Amino acid sequence: MNILDQGTFILVTDSEKALLLENITDAQDPHFEVRRKEEQENPSDREQSANRPGRKQDTGVGQRSALDDTDWHELAKERFADDIADLLYERAHRGKLGPVIIVASPQLLGDLRPKLHKEVQDLIQGEIPKTLTNHPITEIERIVKDELAA
Repeated sequence: MNILDQGTFILVTDSEKALLLENITDAQDPHFEVRRKEEQENPSDREQSANRPGRKQDTGVGQRSALDDTDWHELAKERFADDIADLLYERAHRGKLGPVIIVASPQLLGDLRPKLHKEVQDLIQGEIPKTLTNHPITEIERIVKDELAA
């Protein structure tokens, strides 16, 4: 069995967008169809912050220090990895997920791995550490095929 046979799913994701694709042909000439698309509205942290950073009194006379505000943009990115892990588990548990290849940035792969349920981990056939979410599907097909052949 080739790693990219018919019925193999390809998760292409970054920290704000995910495409769940399925190869409907064979490994020689893959053709991916979109099975699910997830996108997160995640404005910059500046747009999400309600207040300017707070300040607190220091021990010295007339000294004050700034407090770090929550980085809402980064927090939303971290939560998106949780959402993707939940999506994969839900599909796997219902029997609607076959072998999977994950295509994501090295950072996101690192965030995603510990969040994946054992049922999903058992389906993973490979990982490609690249960000391809803004590529056309035909380009994703070519890159995934080439990466897996290497």
